[in-house]
Order: sequence, then structure tokens, then C-alpha cells
Amino acid sequence: MTARSSEESTMLVEMKDVCKDYPQGRETVRVLKNVCLQVEEGDYLAIMGPSGSGKTTLMNLIGCLDVQTSGDFFLDGENLRDAGSNRLAEVRNRLLGFVFQSFYLLPKLNAIDNVALPLMYAGVPKKERRERAEEALKTMGLEDRMTFRPNQLSGGQCQRVAIARAIVGKPKLLLADEPTGALDTASGNQIMDIFDRLNAEGTTIIMITHEQAIADRAKHIQYIRDGVLSSEKEAKPEAEEAAAPEDAVPPVQTGEEGETHA
Repeated sequence: MTARSSEESTMLVEMKDVCKDYPQGRETVRVLKNVCLQVEEGDYLAIMGPSGSGKTTLMNLIGCLDVQTSGDFFLDGENLRDAGSNRLAEVRNRLLGFVFQSFYLLPKLNAIDNVALPLMYAGVPKKERRERAEEALKTMGLEDRMTFRPNQLSGGQCQRVAIARAIVGKPKLLLADEPTGALDTASGNQIMDIFDRLNAEGTTIIMITHEQAIADRAKHIQYIRDGVLSSEKEAKPEAEEAAAPEDAVPPVQTGEEGETHA
């Protein structure tokens, strides 16, 4: 694993010719094709693309939930090309927060315990993690919903709990996969207002969305089609190839390999 020079320290994410292959029967399918990407600290990037285009696979690589087949991937100055699963888990816990379309809240836990969960895996003392979880929920406007379980909350409130959980560890990079996909327009706009505020406060955001109006809230938009990432909306597609299944996003992993939280 190689450190970057200090003059490049503001580049939080950098991919150079990243490819990702999946076996499919006796063949190998290339889902990501020589992806090059640069995201500076404080940036706000939206990635758009049709189903099967490779965007969730790309998000999983950026989120250290998977590893590339070839190419270089730098995150916060460290080349993670040869990182093992334990190192990737450490990087996730230290640098990343995740927000998914399906919330992934644990139904038996109330809001404050759901938010505090990643801090428990990180070894934060109980009193401190409760205080930090309460503060994160307050920033989401949920101070009167802290003891509510997910089935007692609206979809928009559940997503705000999920965002509170994502930011409670004070990540440098927030990854959002279709964060408004399960919400009505009003709730979706509330979530996007929160993202705007978090970015204004310094959090770097990379977001996947199908909706142009949502993508337009970001500072930059990139488009992916047939595994090719481009700044051009109508990037010329390559020959059609069967895509590996990529729509099922794994739950966020924390701590040692095999430990998960919602």
C-alpha cells in the first residue's frame, strides 16, 4: 500500500484504470472497464446510469466492500489495491459512512441504538456513543423520535435515522446509493436538503441516483454505461455484454470480517 505525496492530499478518491471482472459460468464478464475517477475533499458527485451499468459495483469498490480486479484505487492517499479484508474494514470504519435506499435499520432497536451501533463496533464507550448518537439525531431534527423503533417512523424519518448513523462516526466520505428512491417527493427533498447542508459543512458526498433532478443537486455529475464512466451524458456504449448481478447491495460491514450491521 503506497502513500500519496502531500501535494495531492486534497484528492480523497482516485481511481486509475480500474476494472472489475465477475465469473459467469465458464466465461468472465468485465463489469467495470478502465474507470478513472477523481474526487477532491469537499466535493459532491452524483453518478447516474441505467440498471446493470456497473454503478453499484463502482460504489462497492469506493466503499471498500469489494476489490477491483486490476487498476489502482487510492482513498485518502492510500493505495488499497493490495489491502486485505481487515484493512478494508479499518478504512470503512475510519473514513466512510453509508446511506442506502432500503435504510437497513435493525427493527428491534430504537433510533438511538441504531445510530449508536457502528460506534459500538468501533469500541467507543457506552456513554460517549449514546451522547454522539443523540447529537446526530438532533442534527436530523429527530430529537422527539429517539426512542421510536423503525416501524413507528415514516420512510423519511427512517432515512434520517440512517443518515444519522452514517455520520455519527464523522466520516470524510458519505456514500449514498439511491437515498431518495423509496421516498415521496417531499421526503426526498428533505433528505437532499440534509445532504446539501452536510456538504456545505465539509463532508464529501458520492451519490448514485436514477433521478436527474436529484443528481442536479450535486456539484458534478458523471454517467456510467456498460461499465464505462464518463462526464458525457450520452457516452457511446460499448458492445452489449451481460452484466453480473449488482443490484443487491450488501449490508455495511464493520470491524472484523463477517461482522455486519444494518
